Amino acid sequence: MTETIADIIRSMDMEPADFSQGNMDVFSPIDGKKMGSVREDTVPDLKAKIGASVEAFKRWRMIPAPRRGELIRLLGEELRKNKDALSALVTAECGKILEEGKGEVQEMIDICDYAVGVSRQLYGLTIASERPGHHMREYYQPLGPIGVISAFNFPVAVWSWNTALAVVCGDPVIWKPSEKTPMTAIACQKIFDRAVENFGDDAPANLSQILIGGRDVGEAMVDDSRMALISATGSTRMGRQVAPRVAERFGRCLLELGGNNAIIVTDSADIEMAIPGIVFGSVGTAGQRCTSTRRLIVHESVYDALVPRLKKAYEGLNIGNPLIDGTLVGPLIDEASFTAMEKALDAARAEGGLVTGGGRADGVEGGYYAKPAIAEMPSQTPSMCEETFAPILYIVKYSNWQDALDIHNAVPQGLSSAVITTDVREAEHFISPEGSDCGIANVNIGTSGAEIGGAFGGEKETGGGRESGSDAWKVYMRRQTSTVNYSRELPLAQGIKFDL
Repeated sequence: MTETIADIIRSMDMEPADFSQGNMDVFSPIDGKKMGSVREDTVPDLKAKIGASVEAFKRWRMIPAPRRGELIRLLGEELRKNKDALSALVTAECGKILEEGKGEVQEMIDICDYAVGVSRQLYGLTIASERPGHHMREYYQPLGPIGVISAFNFPVAVWSWNTALAVVCGDPVIWKPSEKTPMTAIACQKIFDRAVENFGDDAPANLSQILIGGRDVGEAMVDDSRMALISATGSTRMGRQVAPRVAERFGRCLLELGGNNAIIVTDSADIEMAIPGIVFGSVGTAGQRCTSTRRLIVHESVYDALVPRLKKAYEGLNIGNPLIDGTLVGPLIDEASFTAMEKALDAARAEGGLVTGGGRADGVEGGYYAKPAIAEMPSQTPSMCEETFAPILYIVKYSNWQDALDIHNAVPQGLSSAVITTDVREAEHFISPEGSDCGIANVNIGTSGAEIGGAFGGEKETGGGRESGSDAWKVYMRRQTSTVNYSRELPLAQGIKFDL
């Protein structure tokens, strides 16, 4: 693994020494071996980086937005050049299969393309004034330094979603990656620095910085009033700690938290089409996506046709080294994740569930490779209402449509959802105000795999944040209303008379 990582790093025109000089060791989930070591930042380091970010903001906010977009265009070009190598580094550090690593880097490229267009479309409004001789307008202005906290399962995409939009909006970024995946963050920073070199002198120093460390530096960033926005991706537990601390100082939060995503399979469903979407959704990234399919709500009339075929598909999954072509399921990130999966399966059995799969995968050594599990449940039990970051698919039956919706919505999380149906009434009802209560509601596709063009995020305990497409750029800006009097009179609003 060490030689492979060195080769990957060199292929990006970087030196392995940049990833081997520090006090924090990094281990690959593929074989449990050391990948490298990185230097941890301290709280004083953070304070200095925030100060530098504030100075960068003063310059960058004055650069015209289309010019800022040019920097992100150059970033996209650098990512294209380094796609294969960065994808392999993602796979080595977080364990997702190489095809998914490539997909994640492609997301980075896509959001750069999207953000370049946004840089020429930071639209405000013109508003009719009730006062004669007056114009009223709304503007969007750069917000300030942005703090990005990302999780291990998407170690680079989440940074790019935030950074591409923040930079075109006029904001510098400080990124705290997961302690489990800091090497990909260092690589991304070096790629960003190359884009800045090609961009020229308009870009201030420290426009993008990384913050490597544990909870202490993360808390210090969250608490610092100079950070205009904290965009945090992670567990609901983490969000419960971040949100009130940022709110206490009247800062802004963008939260992307837990998911407990379900697919409803109706009696009219196209089973052939449903199976690959269900399997990828439930076992992709070894079940460690926030959009992973965790619950399957199946009409009783198709249950016996669907479930045996899912079990057969699970039996044929190629579990192993994610860097090898043909592998479909890589390792869990660490031992704690495997232990949590086994604990969740024990709870399912205790609640009357019939579990197929689970345990360590045969013939794979080194990392924590788990056999994806199917848990056929008598009803939606308490353990099903909790998110376990592992390849567990809980299955329950339903008999009527409203019951299916009630089961679907009866969990605290509200990220992604889907229905498989050929009944247009069910499809439209699912995406109506009475249907799915999630931020993402799909028809005849799975829960996993969002496109850049649509805003990504969820409701309830998922946090309510929106990243990436649509008008998510507004999160990184402040709105300003301006009224201009071009007349020689001074009428007051609401017809108020105030004669002097």
